[in-house]
Amino acid sequence: MLQQVMDIVGSTLAKTTPVAATQAFYDALLPLGATYCQTRYYRRPSAPLTSESHFAAGGVIARIARDGWMGSGAFNYVCFEQNPLLGAIREGLTRYRFSDFAPHDDRSFGTYWDALGECGIGEAICATSYGADRAIASVHLGFGRRGFTHDEVQGISLAGVMLTEHLMNLSGQLSPDPVRLTRRERDCLAFVADGKGDLEIAAIMNISAATVRFHVDNSRRKLGATNRAQAVARMASLRMI
Repeated sequence: MLQQVMDIVGSTLAKTTPVAATQAFYDALLPLGATYCQTRYYRRPSAPLTSESHFAAGGVIARIARDGWMGSGAFNYVCFEQNPLLGAIREGLTRYRFSDFAPHDDRSFGTYWDALGECGIGEAICATSYGADRAIASVHLGFGRRGFTHDEVQGISLAGVMLTEHLMNLSGQLSPDPVRLTRRERDCLAFVADGKGDLEIAAIMNISAATVRFHVDNSRRKLGATNRAQAVARMASLRMI
């Protein structure tokens, strides 16, 4: 999986501006049917989180969409009238599909998906990074199709977190001080990036699963990540993979 992710990210991590990184990321996903891309860097409102306060936080870096989408009735509907994604922000999720919060087979979200369809979106994947002082970097990537394999979702969303970590880095959110991982911590996290579970890693490294979890958790804390996915992405963003 790690190689697939790095193939997707490609030259994105080498870009030195947020707009250029966004465009490179979107271009890399075009062969998989990407139709929409939005990146943001903003601070989560201190006021109660609502559709209005979330939108007012601004921070849009780039939005690649069909002409006429921005400000259309369909756009306003998914941003203000029915926005099921606020739950993901409240939960601090780093990656998810829109359909995780708005199931395609739930009739109450029929209008929501019709509205997204006007922008050529049949499914969308979100990746988010969380920094200090309520800083948030996110990417919403839309696709014309709905069907994705588990590996595709994992690869695309992990690549997305690598992008949002890069956006954090470009904003100066990531510490310039070097992160020092032990060889075991680095190896364990690299195997996590490759999609292996704790038991598989334990067998490969000839250590216990509890020790694997210990090393992974230590590396996550040192990297200042909220979970394993963000730790992997942050390690990649810092060129430690």
